[in-house]
This record gives sequence, structure tokens and C-alpha cells, in this order.
Amino acid sequence: MTIIRKIALAAAPIALMALGGCATGFRADVARFQAMPAPQGETFAVVAQDPALQGGLEFSQYARLVSAELVQQGYQPAASPAQASMIVKLDYGVDRGREKIRSSPGFYGAGYGDPFWGRGGWGGWGGGYGGWGRRGYLMGFHDPFMWGGYGNDVQSYTVYTSDLDMVIERQGNGQRLFEGSAKAVSSTDRLTYLVPNLIEALFTGFPGNSGEAVKITVPPPPKN
Repeated sequence: MTIIRKIALAAAPIALMALGGCATGFRADVARFQAMPAPQGETFAVVAQDPALQGGLEFSQYARLVSAELVQQGYQPAASPAQASMIVKLDYGVDRGREKIRSSPGFYGAGYGDPFWGRGGWGGWGGGYGGWGRRGYLMGFHDPFMWGGYGNDVQSYTVYTSDLDMVIERQGNGQRLFEGSAKAVSSTDRLTYLVPNLIEALFTGFPGNSGEAVKITVPPPPKN
């Protein structure tokens, strides 16, 4: 493996960390429409939009996170959906991913034009195999056997789009009180990481202004 390739591969995980939010926070696009009542004794129950998820252990974990957020807003959980004044319908998922290509210019042949080296010294960083300069004849950095070739270094990686949808309806007449979605692009398809972050993004500034579309950054967890 060439030195240039090693440097490029070392830089790729940093780019993916930024994409996935590990280092800079989890970034999501949030859209909300709302006519939420003030919390005056309203109760709620969280159910799965997809009946196949209802009762599952994974869904129950996410439902508890949503419940905790609504409790912080002043609403109270009901003993059962039949006894709730509001029904919260939750849906989430992640796609199969798509490949992205990143091209990084190679250091060799780039022609940096450093005035201290010039075209004569060290091959001029683009001035050829080598040459006689002020410091004498030195091997240049265009040697294809030394660097493994010319041109750009190309890497491919996969990105995933995840989304969370939440609808709140009034029990009985089905009146819509809230419609919200959170969407993110990341380098992982792990729902156990994505869904909690999407929930936190959706509830940041909840219920928000009706019709708003905002970009939310969930801070990374504190370091131990």
C-alpha cells in the first residue's frame, strides 16, 4: 500500500465520523405542524404506526423515550390506549444505503509551488523525477515506483438515510394535533443509535412553530 493511500485511508474515517455525527453531533432535518393543546390533564399512549411493531421489545424501548419527552412537556401517560385522550403514532426506519465516492488529490504531481523548494529541489513537488536545483540533484516525488502512481486517490463509502415520523391525534374524533418528522444522513444503519437521536431532534423545541422546517444538531454524549 502506498504512503498516499495510507494517508487517505486514515482520513476517511474522520470524514465518516463527521457525517455520522460521532464527533460534531447528530444532525437532522426536522419538520413540524402542530395544534397541540396546553398540558392540562391530557393523557397519551404511544402506539406503532405499523401494527407489526406493536408490542415488540425494540419498539417499546423507543416508545419509552417518546413518553419521557412528552412527560417533560407536562402530559401524562395513560394506563392504556383506550384510556388516553391523545394517541401518539410512531414510525421509523432506515434505507439500504447508497454508495458515495470521494476523490482526494494525490500529493505527488500536485505542483504546490513552494518557494523554498522550487522546481529544481526535490523534483519541485510536480517538477518531474528530479533535477539540479540550488541544493543539488535530489530525487523528485514523481517517481511512480516510489509513490505507486499518479492522479487522485478515490475512496467509496456507504451512507444511510434514516427517518422518524410522529403523529398525535385526539382520541375519539381523530383530530390531528401534531405531525412531525426527523430525517438524517449518517454512516451507520443501526436503529438503536439512529432512532433515539431522531427522537431527541424531533423534541428539541417541541412542539415548535407550525409549518417550520429546521436543522437540529443533537450534541454528542459527554466523554467519560
